[in-house]
Amino acid sequence: MDLGLRNKVVVVTAASQGIGRAIAEAFAAEVARVAITARRADELQKTAREISAATKAEVVAITADASKAADNIRMVDEVVKRFGTVHVLVNNAGGVGAFAAFHDLTDDDWLEVLNLNVMSAVRATRAALPHMQKQKWGRIINISSESGTQPDGFMPHYNASKVAMNNLTKSLSKAYATEGVLVNTVSPAFIMTPLLSSMLQKLADEQGVSLDEAIAGFLARNRPHIEVKRPGESAEVAAAVVFLASEQASFINGTNLRVDGGSVASL
Repeated sequence: MDLGLRNKVVVVTAASQGIGRAIAEAFAAEVARVAITARRADELQKTAREISAATKAEVVAITADASKAADNIRMVDEVVKRFGTVHVLVNNAGGVGAFAAFHDLTDDDWLEVLNLNVMSAVRATRAALPHMQKQKWGRIINISSESGTQPDGFMPHYNASKVAMNNLTKSLSKAYATEGVLVNTVSPAFIMTPLLSSMLQKLADEQGVSLDEAIAGFLARNRPHIEVKRPGESAEVAAAVVFLASEQASFINGTNLRVDGGSVASL
């Protein structure tokens, strides 16, 4: 299947590792021209070199903090200066913030997560959108979470930020489709990122069990509806993102594609 992404200019935020890196790798494998961003310059440059060496695609690293308004503008300006435009924007930046229950969260905790998880996408989209409108073609893919559809009782600030991301996606999808700009969400659940792997290994060590046993226990307690009974892989999320950016997905707009192993129990 030809995804029609050769030479398309793709921006992936928070792409030095984990899901963001996998997304960048998948676009590079389609011979897109890829710009990756993150805060740590050394790690980001290393990632860009490794992806470029593995795929022979053009991959550039732009150090930027997605939570800062000026960095989002500069990021897009640098991409346009290098490649001439932006075709695809993947708003992958996000974080949990304070790992706490509602009664322990401060106003600053809420504002920090909303700024990183929602306003980063707002600012990056605002900067990239005019270039997509000008060429009458664009794809914006927002990385949300299972928690935006099926929140639990913990980390309500994070859950609420992902609900906002889903709502923002739907709103933008209605606003710009006639200009050739399609906007969709991908919602992963329990993906084996370096952060999750480290957390589960720590849990295994504390419990004196194997990593596989720790994973099985965590799934049973916290994600019982993941019917495939395993964590997802970053590459599985990346495959969904690349498809939504492709010409093959030209009639998909405003959807929330859940990559969750069946975890969301509702329709």
